Amino acid sequence: MATKALPPPPTILSTERFDVTELAPAALYRVSSYANGEPFFGRSGGNRFDAPGVLASHAEYGACYLGQSLMVALAESVLHDAEPVDGRYIVAPETLARRHVWRFAGPPLKLLDLSGALLKRLGGSAELAGGGNYALTQQWAHAVFRNPDCFDGFAYMSRHMNDEKAVILFDRAGDKLASGTSTLLLKTPGFAAAARKLGIHGGP
Repeated sequence: MATKALPPPPTILSTERFDVTELAPAALYRVSSYANGEPFFGRSGGNRFDAPGVLASHAEYGACYLGQSLMVALAESVLHDAEPVDGRYIVAPETLARRHVWRFAGPPLKLLDLSGALLKRLGGSAELAGGGNYALTQQWAHAVFRNPDCFDGFAYMSRHMNDEKAVILFDRAGDKLASGTSTLLLKTPGFAAAARKLGIHGGP
């Protein structure tokens, strides 16, 4: 049976009020190539939930992608375009050595949980996180951005770790992440365990 294509977002996603999920910034992880300048809110238009207006030289918001666990953040960044070989990901040691893990502190984030029953009610599906039509997924993100509750972002099921959630934050959440610290990925508590579970091995 063919997978049903993701439809455009329903009008109610940008007009009606939904339950707010509060999440402490400390619950999030961001794996970055940079030891400063985070959180970075991109406006390239090349990512799943980026602002669609960038194609018309008018990005409605900047987008920052994070995981609700270190494994999600690793899977969605370091392993995003990697292919496993016999159950292992061979990652060059220098690639791991130059990555940083960012953690943040601040007041609770106000998120929409765009998964489960709500996603089904809105006519969405796993294609939101797994489909290749970014023009559509960006429309869904823009609808959340326009919602009258002014969500800081939304949670969704990670494409690369499909039993856990990732989070996209709009740049209006930047002030809530004002206090951020980074550690080298290789020295981050929990990295060894996460790498073992994900099958990450250093290459030549």
